[in-house]
Amino acid sequence: MMTIHVDTKNEALSTEAALAHCSAPGHGAADLFIGRVRDLNQGRAVNAVSYDLHPLLCCNVFREICEEARAEWGEALHFWLEHRQGRLAVGDDSVVVAVSSPHRDESFKACRYLVEQMKHRAPIWKQEHYVDGDSAWVQGHALCSHG
Repeated sequence: MMTIHVDTKNEALSTEAALAHCSAPGHGAADLFIGRVRDLNQGRAVNAVSYDLHPLLCCNVFREICEEARAEWGEALHFWLEHRQGRLAVGDDSVVVAVSSPHRDESFKACRYLVEQMKHRAPIWKQEHYVDGDSAWVQGHALCSHG
């Protein structure tokens, strides 16, 4: 069985498929992260986000990140990382990341690692579309200090 799954999609992402992939008899933990389009960013009302990406390069980076996590937290881990492309409405899932492992600590840490590294390294561009009709390309970042 392939224990690493990475992809980019033009259609809705499946959390059920992610959790099914991240399952094994010896795994007592599975973490699932869902990134969603929110309606407010830095004080501006948002009604959609467009994601532009390079599918092949993204998948290469996603796989590299998963391999790094496997080297850090163990060979037994299973990984799922998919990102949407195209225009998404508020509430749509933009990314699904799942990791399973024998114990929760490795699963938590590896899932967080995948999300943060993807934000920094994957060739994904994000354009926010605002309620007032304006739009802007925004820079990705690991953690927000704003609400």
